[in-house]
Amino acid sequence: MNKKAVLELIKSGEGYTIELKEKLNSDIGKTFCAFANASGGKIIIGVKDNNEIIGAKLSNLDSSKIQDIARNMDPSSNVNVEVVDNLIVIHVPNGKNKPYTVQGHFYLRMGANSQQLKRDEIRTFFQKENQLFFDINTNNNFKFKSDFDNSKFLRFLEKSKISKDLPRTHVLKNLNLMTDDKITNAGVLFFCNKITPFFLNSSIVCVLYKGIERVDILDKKEFDEDFISNYYGVYNYVLSKLNTNFIIEGKERINKFELSEEALREAIINAMAHRNYFSQGHVQIDIFLDRVEISNPGNLLFDKKEFGKISLARNPIIMDLSYRLNLVEKVGSGINRMKKLCSDYGTVLDFEISSDWFRVIFYRTLQSEGLTGGLTGGLTGGLTGGLTGTLSGILNELLIVIQKNPNMQANQISKKLKRPIDTIEKQIKTLMDKKLIERKGSKKTGGYYAKQTKR
Repeated sequence: MNKKAVLELIKSGEGYTIELKEKLNSDIGKTFCAFANASGGKIIIGVKDNNEIIGAKLSNLDSSKIQDIARNMDPSSNVNVEVVDNLIVIHVPNGKNKPYTVQGHFYLRMGANSQQLKRDEIRTFFQKENQLFFDINTNNNFKFKSDFDNSKFLRFLEKSKISKDLPRTHVLKNLNLMTDDKITNAGVLFFCNKITPFFLNSSIVCVLYKGIERVDILDKKEFDEDFISNYYGVYNYVLSKLNTNFIIEGKERINKFELSEEALREAIINAMAHRNYFSQGHVQIDIFLDRVEISNPGNLLFDKKEFGKISLARNPIIMDLSYRLNLVEKVGSGINRMKKLCSDYGTVLDFEISSDWFRVIFYRTLQSEGLTGGLTGGLTGGLTGGLTGTLSGILNELLIVIQKNPNMQANQISKKLKRPIDTIEKQIKTLMDKKLIERKGSKKTGGYYAKQTKR
């Protein structure tokens, strides 16, 4: 590589295939391993976190150490080391015998980070995906001159804080958006005029329903532009269908949505970035009176019991670009972040996982059909009207069932409301934490009761 090419990589910043380091250290092995298990990459030594170049010297001992680390990987690998001006550049190839380990540990590239995984987790990942990534494949149908929208490319550079002085093709290649002068699928998604001519299933469908079932449709909109435009379009559409409260803080009147805006943003970008683009299904957002469901095609890439503990990227280039645009926080933190955001916001969040789909459910506060604040007249036992103002419609319904059917057990409630038992147990815990219900009796014969409040 020449100096100009290396400087362009540094200006592009760290990402899926680029890592910058101040000096050679003991962590270099896990980066070798992560790159080999992903799509390969380059490590540039002599650069600070803020991209300031401080330079580095390569001694004979350092050179031997680098090759020893690569050879001691299992299976063994080779890396190429070169000195460009005062910088050390290590080229790690895409591994041909995946998965690789270093000192008995597995690492995989996730955005700009190297994440450690267990042996069976990484094997399962490669088996399920057959070592094929949708987003890194080149697209033969995309005609660069007619289909590439340069205004969207410039918008991307601005939002990701990449210098506009760099040649366009160099940026695209450095970000794995162009290979052999052909745009990759990730590049098509981000810089096309319209996505459906290339991937018919990549549009996002939003549907607003009248009630709580998929029967009466009030409104429907399909978003089929580029990835970034679709993200903002879908997010604004969902917000436009939510209820708001006006809260006075000091002299300011703040408009507060019924659901956490940050959690919704996280759910939407996760659905778009983690979906299975080989599937014929769409990302779909269904807005009901009592809930918002965000569904994407694609099963989990790991065992269900690891849900919320680990994260694997089905589309690593898309995740890398989303991270550069600050559309996601720390890579791999989405599920737990959504849980915390909703918990802090006082709303209920749930997940449904199937062999083909993943769904996030945000429960709303019912505003009609006689359920908002309606527990005052409809319930006996001294429950007050203000009680349900902070409950979602789905919790109101559960509370009504328990009040009308004392001593019901979780499995009975699950059958009556036709909800999964694990969902019911989470919702019961929420009501118990709010001290609205209690459990009486033994495990075998006991059940749940609505608590009475003093008038």
